[in-house]
Amino acid sequence: MTDSMTHQARVRTLRYEADGVISLELLPAPGSPAFEPFTPGAHIDVQLPNGLVRSYSLLNSPQEPQRYVIAVLLERQSRGGSRYIHEQLRVGYVLPISAPRNHFPLDETAPHNVFIAGGIGITPMLSMIARLQRLGSSWELHYAVRTRARAAFLDQLAAFAQVHVTIDDEPSTPRLDLQRLLGSLAPQAHAYCCGPAGMLAAYREHGAHLGKRLHFEYFSADTQPACQGGYRLELQRSGKTLEVKAGETMLDALLNAGVDVGFACTEGVCGSCRVPVLHGVPDHRDVFLTQDERDANDAVMVCCSGARTPSLTLDL
Repeated sequence: MTDSMTHQARVRTLRYEADGVISLELLPAPGSPAFEPFTPGAHIDVQLPNGLVRSYSLLNSPQEPQRYVIAVLLERQSRGGSRYIHEQLRVGYVLPISAPRNHFPLDETAPHNVFIAGGIGITPMLSMIARLQRLGSSWELHYAVRTRARAAFLDQLAAFAQVHVTIDDEPSTPRLDLQRLLGSLAPQAHAYCCGPAGMLAAYREHGAHLGKRLHFEYFSADTQPACQGGYRLELQRSGKTLEVKAGETMLDALLNAGVDVGFACTEGVCGSCRVPVLHGVPDHRDVFLTQDERDANDAVMVCCSGARTPSLTLDL
């Protein structure tokens, strides 16, 4: 178990939610401490028996921290994470997990919240909706899916009149117009989006005028990791110097040298592998950092990014 894994969680239930989507209810395993409270939009890292670590949003209400519920989409190009969960994981298995972290927080002071979800991107919205319902706050959801059979949690969402579902292969359902939706957002209202890269690119383009009222989270990246190598890593605290070779990522070089660094998604999406940069200029390949954070060049996602200078000095 890596240092970032703080709990042993037992799989209590596996539930079919839609074609290609299952949910997992996790409880503390006997002898493991109680789960920490979490805030809407938070995620946990899960270490699978095959050695892979993956990040998943918590979808249950923050009012019930005694259990964590996540949902997993079976990816067509699975690298072993989602396929293992769908095909081999069983009720009763014990999985090391991290404490919840939140890079997609809900602003509970907003007078109105607009949620936009694509496919499995619905998961973080569910905990946000549960929280706003408890607070009696105003919200609406726009949920886009390819087919009804692959739309998870429709039954749960059907109870709310402010839920608008777009099903690509059903022309009778309303079409999602991001330009109109974001262009007419009420003053002081906040918008949140989680979905595929194409949706998020359009969302960020049409919502750029909203500034800090525009929130988003990726569940997959559409960029290739930097594997060209040919640069050095100077590790300030440990005093090590590493050569990153062609064909390997910065994370590969660190792990091969026995450096303990957290990671999960390996795509620059979740933020688990963020490391401070003391000198040098990274080649940012992640979708986690904002443009201002990239321009500052004081942090790097080591799982996917590289270097634009002959060396990088990291706070490791």
